[in-house]
Amino acid sequence: MTEPASAVARLEANLAAEKAWNPHVNAVITALPGARAEAEAADKAAREGRWLGLLHGATVAIKDNIDTAGTRTTMSSLFFKDNVPNRDAPVVSRLRRAGAVLTQKVTLHEFAFGVRSMSSLIGQCKNPWDTSRIPGGSSGGSGVAVATGIADMALGTDTGGSVRIPAAINGITGLRPTSGRVPNSGCFPVSAAHDTIGPMARTALDCARIFAVISGYDPDDPTSRDQPLENFLPALGDGIAGVRVGVARRYYYDNMPADRAAALEAAIQQLEKLGAKITDITLADAERMQDACAVMIYCDACDLHRERLKDPSKWAPQTIERMRLGLDWTGVDYAASVRAKETWMRTLSKTFDKVDVILTPTIPVDPPPHAEDRSLWAATKAVAQNTYNGAFGHVPGIAVPCGFSAAGFPVSMQLEAAWWKEPLLLRMAHAYQQVTDWHLRRPTLPA
Repeated sequence: MTEPASAVARLEANLAAEKAWNPHVNAVITALPGARAEAEAADKAAREGRWLGLLHGATVAIKDNIDTAGTRTTMSSLFFKDNVPNRDAPVVSRLRRAGAVLTQKVTLHEFAFGVRSMSSLIGQCKNPWDTSRIPGGSSGGSGVAVATGIADMALGTDTGGSVRIPAAINGITGLRPTSGRVPNSGCFPVSAAHDTIGPMARTALDCARIFAVISGYDPDDPTSRDQPLENFLPALGDGIAGVRVGVARRYYYDNMPADRAAALEAAIQQLEKLGAKITDITLADAERMQDACAVMIYCDACDLHRERLKDPSKWAPQTIERMRLGLDWTGVDYAASVRAKETWMRTLSKTFDKVDVILTPTIPVDPPPHAEDRSLWAATKAVAQNTYNGAFGHVPGIAVPCGFSAAGFPVSMQLEAAWWKEPLLLRMAHAYQQVTDWHLRRPTLPA
């Protein structure tokens, strides 16, 4: 597909995709009113020989739990249906300064608390590969927007997998940065200890561009870390010869059908052809970490929403049912979770002494129907089996498309590295995407 020649033409292509797709997928909550003016400004600058920055003229959709000045930010919740922030979140300001064209606020699972992307405000967001299936969450609208061409790129947020899961399900690339790398100020939280904003795009190259723009210390965010980011973009194409990749099969491959496993094995073989050194590894107690992480996330969420939980009328029933599970855990349970986290982070540290990258499936199964009977917690556990652990350890991870299942759903590999090693993950994903085209596949518009 040929990229439009101008920012205005690119925006018009996105808006045409929104008009065609959104009635089927229900991804957009609010249009950002300055998009056309920003696109025209980008084209004017180009005519005058001026470059606005790394994202000059690129269209970006914003997950609707990230503040945009003068345009409502709803959290996909009836509680905040008329909430209009006075200023942009720092990440949004950084996008604007880099020349991005901000197009839409896109939907999420209510309060970013689930994999189905169900909203009490606008209802169910749907998977463009099969509209009877979930699009992943909580950043489902972000994943759908990129997959369908509603926007070139998007911002999502990731607490236990909410960038990587919808990236995997929608067949695009999504990066969860190291906790503290990207400021969370102006973003409605789930669990401050685990939340991070991350980029979603079709390619690792575009994820790298957004990541470079939004990263950096924010003194107003108590979770932000003053960790310098090197100028890694010039080295993005340097290849991956000699990179030590540990494939974690035990636990991470559990429940994975043979067709999806075959796609992942083909991706591993391709990385080996590119010069990566592949070995099998085992991560002790990996099977316990999702439940341990859930204790902290749920308790943090219940603390944040303690007053709103008293008014079930404004919630999607599945969300409040899942969140209220956190009310059953005690301070003793929370303390045990903190101890498990300390041990897990030590396990990861020792692992990264031996390998540079951990490779697993991003999700082991095809996306379930959004109308399934099982609880949101059960659905989340199944889909987020492999993503919670990295979030619990605060390490960066990237979801990379690597094939399709027998039923026609995208398959994704997850690459995780030691803290602050996002450039390595982006270089590895970029190298893989130079010799494969899975990330370029697009869903077909429903009849």
